[in-house]
Amino acid sequence: MIPEYTVATAVAVVAVVVLELALLRTGVFGTSRYWIAIGIVAAFQVLVDGWLTKLSDPIVRYDEAETLGVRAPWDIPVEDFGFGFALVTLTILLWESHERRRRL
Repeated sequence: MIPEYTVATAVAVVAVVVLELALLRTGVFGTSRYWIAIGIVAAFQVLVDGWLTKLSDPIVRYDEAETLGVRAPWDIPVEDFGFGFALVTLTILLWESHERRRRL
């Protein structure tokens, strides 16, 4: 059985990528500003998520049966990076799509 949080993360990532490639077609994946933004978000995610999920004194606890159990760096469940990617990317895609329609 695949852990629930892992499945939800994979579905979120795939759904956002498919939404961009098949429907919205904003082209953000081909821009450096998008990847710079993702890098900035990831850097702050490591700092904040690392502090929240550190195994030595966690503020947020995960049911290990619902994750892959892979944590890196600073005890961050790898699924968190997928959700972070999906949430930030979806926001950027919707913003870009809205702006494109507004200009027409």
